[in-house]
Amino acid sequence: MQAITYSSFGAARDVLHLTEVDSPAPKAGEVRVRLAYSGVNPSDVKARAGTRPGVIKPPFPSVIPHSDGAGEIEAVGAGVDASRIGQPVWIWNGQWQRPFGTAASHITLPAHQAVPLPKGVSLETGASLGIPGLTACHAVFGSGGVAGETVLIQGGAGTVGILAVQLAKWGGARVIATSSPDSFDRVTAAGADVVLNYKTPDLAQSILDANDGQLVDTIVEVEFGANIQADTQVIAPNGRIAAYGSAREMTPTLPFYPLLFKAVTLDIILIYLLPGGLRDSAITRLHHALEEGALNCPVEKVFALDQAAQAHEAVEAGGRAGAILLDCQGR
Repeated sequence: MQAITYSSFGAARDVLHLTEVDSPAPKAGEVRVRLAYSGVNPSDVKARAGTRPGVIKPPFPSVIPHSDGAGEIEAVGAGVDASRIGQPVWIWNGQWQRPFGTAASHITLPAHQAVPLPKGVSLETGASLGIPGLTACHAVFGSGGVAGETVLIQGGAGTVGILAVQLAKWGGARVIATSSPDSFDRVTAAGADVVLNYKTPDLAQSILDANDGQLVDTIVEVEFGANIQADTQVIAPNGRIAAYGSAREMTPTLPFYPLLFKAVTLDIILIYLLPGGLRDSAITRLHHALEEGALNCPVEKVFALDQAAQAHEAVEAGGRAGAILLDCQGR
């Protein structure tokens, strides 16, 4: 099979190579998927670049990157229902703690990591569900339903943020989001009731004003360290801050007493480690939202498999209005 591999950390154009590797037959409990698309996420790019603290070399001699993807099951191992052959599926944790991910024409992995796509959902959408979709869904619904509540989504124009806006609105919440002004129309179209400039002076007061002076129930947070002071001011007693990023300030100082006396739940999300029950709940909710036409997963650009380096550079450049995908079959 064709695959993108790397054996050392470095710039995408220096270390990513298109190679021919064996396509392993599925073992007991596994399936082999002929991949249509591979999703390229910031975590994939950071892993290839070697920017994770304390990691000085790749964890395996050769790595096929990327955790997200979508395609069709073409073979099953012992114990897997043969009727799954031909089934369209989406992939989660393709390359998590294993060497071979979705930047390839095929992937073999445990059958439960190949999730049947709901009828009518495209493979392009499927390739965005593993990290962005599950992160957004768990961030919004990690404590249950949000109907009648106010959800603040910091970074509502990002790949996760725009999905979180749609999911929170579908869940019946009042949605306040922050973004840069050039993304206001897009975030509003996704369902936000109010969109604020994330650089607004005294952002906390602007959030409260936008919510008629009321505190907010849930915060979905892309920049935990940079925003924790404002988040602490606007979160309601027994509220929840669901943080999935903190790139601008990785060692934040927490206002512990104000958080303590509101009994705030800090939910630090690493979607790779989401326990099975919570993952199943998020998958179910994602599928319901897709089936009801409430969730659109925008795609910025699709690159050919042999353009993986350019795809990584597009993710590194930021400012995207959708996902970056690889076409795994060279169409």
